[in-house]
Amino acid sequence: MHTVFYVSDGTAITAEVFGHAVLSQFPLPFEQVTIPFVGDTGKAEDVKAKINDCYHQSGKLPLVFHTIVDTSLRNIITSCDAKCYDFLNTFVAPIEEQLGVKADPRINRTHGMENKKHYDTRIDAVNYALENDDGVTTKAYDEADIILVGVSRCGKTPTSLYLALQFGIRVANYPFIDQDMQQMELPKALKANRHKLFGLTIDGTRLQEIRQRRMAGSQYSSAEQCRYELQQVERLFRMEAIPFIDTTFHSVEEISVRILERTGIRRRIY
Repeated sequence: MHTVFYVSDGTAITAEVFGHAVLSQFPLPFEQVTIPFVGDTGKAEDVKAKINDCYHQSGKLPLVFHTIVDTSLRNIITSCDAKCYDFLNTFVAPIEEQLGVKADPRINRTHGMENKKHYDTRIDAVNYALENDDGVTTKAYDEADIILVGVSRCGKTPTSLYLALQFGIRVANYPFIDQDMQQMELPKALKANRHKLFGLTIDGTRLQEIRQRRMAGSQYSSAEQCRYELQQVERLFRMEAIPFIDTTFHSVEEISVRILERTGIRRRIY
């Protein structure tokens, strides 16, 4: 098995994201090691020794994806027994030439608190999502950018949190219960924010599998109940012209981006 190291003098999140995207193209298993905050010569030498040991023990040249700003530390890492890929500096020189501006590299710019406004936006959005999860309260729906609606366990909560954390979007979510489905109409709080609603649905078999893990053998997790709820809610979506997507075969990341694409909501942070 090939070993991959993600190394950075910051959080190493950027190296991980780039690296995972690249490695996902290859149908191979990888042993993945993340080493963040390589901030001094001593730690850089320790990391180099660890990478060299990996090569000598396995006989396979490791891959190193790194985003190291400090030149001296970068030189130590790139002198190890591995194939190194520099995600940041590969692009810096060409972009400097294009923009006519010299880069001013500093660590933790991407995932640090240097841009406090963006950081505060992210935290406020996450707090909003937590406070307005699962229909616990509907008092702050006027402050929402979007309100996700659907049956219980169709992916509303993880999608809400991902939109908040990654994009700084204020997301509330509301689960339709039996009373809502029997009346076949939107609750008052949702009617008042009709233009913010976006529906999630899911395949009945998949929904039952998810519910069985939570409440096995219950009416809530029965195939009949799952089918009934989905039929009623999808009918309500169509009757009220609420846009919706099927989450069955999509990750939280894909669901979130599809929602932004459909609604035109602009992200607040990058």
